[in-house]
Amino acid sequence: MMKIRSKSKIIDNYYLDIAEKVIVKSCVRNNYGAAIVNGNKLISTGYTAAPNGWEHCSSLGCCRRRKLNLPSGSGYDQCRSVHAEWRALLLASPEDCKGATLYLVGVNARNDQYVDDNEPCLICKRLIIEAGIQKVVMRDTKEKYRVVQVSTWIQNDSNLMP
Repeated sequence: MMKIRSKSKIIDNYYLDIAEKVIVKSCVRNNYGAAIVNGNKLISTGYTAAPNGWEHCSSLGCCRRRKLNLPSGSGYDQCRSVHAEWRALLLASPEDCKGATLYLVGVNARNDQYVDDNEPCLICKRLIIEAGIQKVVMRDTKEKYRVVQVSTWIQNDSNLMP
């Protein structure tokens, strides 16, 4: 018997698959891909990598954060990369971001497994809030994902406070 999935789940997985495809251009530590969608229109995509014009860490043969043994979520000032969410937001117009959905996929470069409980860093959360993104959909497995309403980050802003 064929398992029927809801239309929204099919659509969410479709855009998560797109976000995952852009990972191929990503960094050597944790590979992230993002896609911004408003209505049924794909607005932009982004991947975690060095800014345009800078040499990519894979070309350099090392990740500075990994070399310094910095844990996930810390030492961003030591990283060459622009995060996938940030890059996708930079490539989108402000008008297209209002009310949009950001799809995010993280894959560990060392074992090709999805990053457990991935979510935007605090800096990217601020940028997502400011851009007017309505919700963020984050892949946990090929079929499972979480949906976060950005308004909850605003209401529970203690994690954004100093």
